[in-house]
Amino acid sequence: MSYLTIPLNASHKKKDFNCGKPLLDNYLHTQAKQDVKRKLSACFVLEGDHGIVQGYYTLSSASIKKDILPEAIVKKLPPAYRDFPVTLLGRLAVDSSYRGKRLGELLLLDALRRCYDASENIGSMAVIVDPLDRDAEMFYLKYGFIALPDSGKMFIPMETVSELF
Repeated sequence: MSYLTIPLNASHKKKDFNCGKPLLDNYLHTQAKQDVKRKLSACFVLEGDHGIVQGYYTLSSASIKKDILPEAIVKKLPPAYRDFPVTLLGRLAVDSSYRGKRLGELLLLDALRRCYDASENIGSMAVIVDPLDRDAEMFYLKYGFIALPDSGKMFIPMETVSELF
């Protein structure tokens, strides 16, 4: 399978990345490499010329409690489960100098494709996100993510993701 992004590696100019959100900038600058090494997350970058990082996202496995899912979803799931396997899209950011080029959308679609492909081999019934702020929440809503009340999280069922591809 071909993707727009590649795994983060030593040739990427992480320190030059600036999306304007310190939490996302600092993660790439100081923590992403260690998280990848420890297998806590996978980090994928949209690479420009000379190792420039135009944008990035992270993925990891996670679980979600049955009681925070909408009833319409729960009805379709086995009653014996209390937690369900999901994929966490932990971070998604675009460098400020590339704003307005719809790279956020491209990164999201690339991430969802990776999640869907992985779900063919490892159980994952949805992709979840934990939006950093209202702007991020509005972005994910635009692409079909559903807010999970009282949790701050949002999700999109893998069944919905499959329809994209």
